Amino acid sequence: MNSKTYGPIRQIAYVVEDLDAAIRHWTAFAGIGPWTVYKNTSMRGHCRGADTTVKMNVGLSYQGEVQIELIQVTSRTPSPYQDPGGHSLIGMHHIAWLSHDIDADVASAKQRGMVPAFEASNGVVRVAYMESAAEPGLLLEFIEAAPVVLESFASGVKTAQEWDGGKAVAQVIDFEA
Repeated sequence: MNSKTYGPIRQIAYVVEDLDAAIRHWTAFAGIGPWTVYKNTSMRGHCRGADTTVKMNVGLSYQGEVQIELIQVTSRTPSPYQDPGGHSLIGMHHIAWLSHDIDADVASAKQRGMVPAFEASNGVVRVAYMESAAEPGLLLEFIEAAPVVLESFASGVKTAQEWDGGKAVAQVIDFEA
């Protein structure tokens, strides 16, 4: 797939054991920040045919126009972030594109031999993860380019460009607070 297929890659995501430690590492090692942290968020949908609700903590920051996403899974429900035994798949997890027609992009990916691994939403964002037996372990994600998502990306890019390297976490939003 090239940029003519789905557009530029807009996100690189990693699954981490400890979100706070991962943010400190990414800030110190790569100079990436500030981070917006979403605590106790959840995605409801289907993972490889099973209904599921996945709870997680997520950190988002930007390097240029690319969003860096760190995911700490806090539930032990079926998800693309864990193996069948419920152990987190620590490390590089997926790359993503913003999709202006997620259903058409999923259909196109299916025509290219991919299958849905996880299709879910949380009321704000809808996503579809695709996988291929030819590239096990790496998922390709489509993020629905709803206005709120596009605004969040634009705001995050601007905030990262203006960041002075000070406080690593700019904002924490806790959905259970």
